[in-house]
Amino acid sequence: MLTIWGRRTSSNVQALMWCVGELGLAHVRHDAGHRYGGTDTPDFRAMNPNGTVPVLRDGEADPLWETGAILRYLATRYGAPPFWPQDPTERAQCDKWAEWAKINITLGFTAPIFWRVVRTAPSQQDPAAIEAALAKLDPFLDIAEAQLEARPFLAGPAFTLADIQFGHVLFRYFDIAIRRQRRPALRRYYDGLTQRPAFREHVMLPYDELRVTD
Repeated sequence: MLTIWGRRTSSNVQALMWCVGELGLAHVRHDAGHRYGGTDTPDFRAMNPNGTVPVLRDGEADPLWETGAILRYLATRYGAPPFWPQDPTERAQCDKWAEWAKINITLGFTAPIFWRVVRTAPSQQDPAAIEAALAKLDPFLDIAEAQLEARPFLAGPAFTLADIQFGHVLFRYFDIAIRRQRRPALRRYYDGLTQRPAFREHVMLPYDELRVTD
């Protein structure tokens, strides 16, 4: 049984829960972080000295933190090809795109754009900073567009862990009020993700509790 600590509105927790849902793993999740607190307690810091979510414990094993490491652990232990290839060369190709998505898409969108649009009071928002962040993100989305023009999923012909790392931020990207360039392949890809039950259950969630108003 997996035990997970982290609130549903955390994008990192959403990536983890989407993976858990795709793999059909039994689990229990405890709200932690943001309005729920609990990450500064001695017990939590004993599991994760960083005080961040998500944290995962698989049975009696030592806790795991850092979303990418958790996802690779779950994929290795419970996944199967093509979601997580066994061949080292094929796996590296999948992992390459997963890392690319985490570093360039997730980090380029969540704090620089989503936080500035949703988690900042309207009177304190900086449209120029948001536009600059979008301009920085756009070339990476263009890379994704070119990749998806040639294949149905980010790393190839089948859904893989790379799609978890890339796709979990797309609900918010397409939902918030920002400028978006026309990218038909990306839109087709996102529309396909919205048909996946685990994506709908764990990613397509309201984020009103994060919104800051004047």
